[in-house]
Amino acid sequence: QVQLVESGGGLVQPGGSLRLSCAASGIIFRFYTMGWYRQAPGKQRELVATITNGGSINYADSVKGRFTISRDNAENTVDLRMNSLKPEDTAVYYCNARWVHMDHWGQGTQVTVSS
Repeated sequence: QVQLVESGGGLVQPGGSLRLSCAASGIIFRFYTMGWYRQAPGKQRELVATITNGGSINYADSVKGRFTISRDNAENTVDLRMNSLKPEDTAVYYCNARWVHMDHWGQGTQVTVSS
């Protein structure tokens, strides 16, 4: 059974930092492209960042220079470090694992940026 379990969300003030983590099980982690997506109220889910099995990284323009994605193939985890957070970063953040036709999602973790 595939499980992607996110953690690390919460309430943070503008300009603050958070670190999200996703623990994967039930997949051959090193094969997968791992990613973080987010969905704000009333909006479509959007890409935040992805990291391929070879380590290639892609960021949404809105988070470049502020967010960092990383993966640990030994621990089957993918992290998202978020700095200089803005109110517009408020959303539910989802972990994603993708390989060939397989596409798995976590339950999501809420990030709220507010003073």
